[in-house]
Amino acid sequence: MTATQTPPTDHPKTASAAGSRRYATVNPFTGETEREFDFTPTEAIDGIIERAHAGYQEWRQRSVEDRAAVVRRAAELMDERIHDLAALTTREMGKRTEEAVGELFLCSMILKYYADNGPGFLQPTTVQPLFGGGEAVVETQPVGALLAIEPWNYPYYQVVRVAGPNLVLGNTVILKHSEITPQCALAIEQLFTDAGAPEGVFTNTFLRIEDVEQVIADPRIAGVTLTGSERAGSAVGALAGKHLKKSVLELGGSDPFIVLDADDLAATVKAAITGRMQNTGQACIAAKRIIVTEDVYEPVVAGLQQALAGFAPGDPADPGTTLAPLSSEQAAKDLHAQIQDAVDKGATVLAGGGRPDLPGAFVEPTLLADVTPDMRAYHEELFGPAAVVYKVKDEDEAIALANDTVYGLGATVMSGDLDRARAVAARLEAGMVWINQPTGSSPELPFGGIKRSGYGRELSELAMFEFANRRLLRTVPAKKSDRPQAG
Repeated sequence: MTATQTPPTDHPKTASAAGSRRYATVNPFTGETEREFDFTPTEAIDGIIERAHAGYQEWRQRSVEDRAAVVRRAAELMDERIHDLAALTTREMGKRTEEAVGELFLCSMILKYYADNGPGFLQPTTVQPLFGGGEAVVETQPVGALLAIEPWNYPYYQVVRVAGPNLVLGNTVILKHSEITPQCALAIEQLFTDAGAPEGVFTNTFLRIEDVEQVIADPRIAGVTLTGSERAGSAVGALAGKHLKKSVLELGGSDPFIVLDADDLAATVKAAITGRMQNTGQACIAAKRIIVTEDVYEPVVAGLQQALAGFAPGDPADPGTTLAPLSSEQAAKDLHAQIQDAVDKGATVLAGGGRPDLPGAFVEPTLLADVTPDMRAYHEELFGPAAVVYKVKDEDEAIALANDTVYGLGATVMSGDLDRARAVAARLEAGMVWINQPTGSSPELPFGGIKRSGYGRELSELAMFEFANRRLLRTVPAKKSDRPQAG
């Protein structure tokens, strides 16, 4: 990469644990460096790409049923190893054990979903020709080796939602994971190897950021997918365009959580807290902007304050902990700086606002009000346990505020009146809108955004076609010659 194209490392979703350039397990609760890993040598990259390309040539020739069987076996191995894999997540990025297990359960579901349904998704479809007779068939074929650049916040899920559909399709995957989750990356590679994937079908690397362009530029690489910050996505998208490679980008989000009414106040508050605080708020689809109509604003805010005050920080491996540390000390400092910027410019702190007097990368669950466009918290993604609450007079003001963002990933609308909720949802600029439930993820539901939240879709049947050759096969009957046949 050139200096102007290098994805930045100072964003919470792309930063290393201590700001240094290495792959390392740095426990965000203890601050201790547990393991370090060398970068993949630049001179080794060509061989990695060649093995992925050769693996593709063999893998694509296998029946889709055989490929699906390997993916299903990977899911079964994940089920068997779930607690060991979860423990790695907790040590590397600080996820609470309960949530780490939940992430792996979802990953297993995704792999099984594509193992079971992928072969059906790949069945040819027939098109009736408008002229010329004969037949036309649209086939779905793999395209080659892919580069997947993935973040730390869901270190298994982010990878599996790329690997599941593409391995069943017949593509191969080269992984460049986050610098702070190297052991999770190695564990995923081992899963697919143990499941029977041939050499080159799924390969982990510890690439330097500056070596990424070499991979994208290589003619044996068919495409690149990235989950991360919008700045990283812009850089990778530019490189993909420069080298005429297909790309899928799942980037930042500042999702609105719109409360139109609150007949069931407890359920509304619970949904908002779940949407904001899951994974310690380190999720692209977290509910970062809570927009509440004025007639229910006071009771909703009071409920949020009470709920946020009940979070207990501690060891993420302790079942009693309800607030885990952020992924790194740098991530905690970055989030606190965004909060402090808002406070310095006049925002009101309704809950939290500081950092607990504890070791570890903790930030207090924070709720800000009176946030204005001159504050970082108005425009930037808050990647951690902090949210902004806004009071609006009606649906029109709620929609205008919700859409006043460069992002367009997810959104939530809460209302006992489904027609009212659907009318609001229809006017929101987002790739996903959930009504009466926080934005989430499930194997059968397409996942992705618009605007600076990226493009393309992961999960669901749609994921099978992002890196696919939708090849037309047109057959017209041969015309018989009018000339007499010899003999």
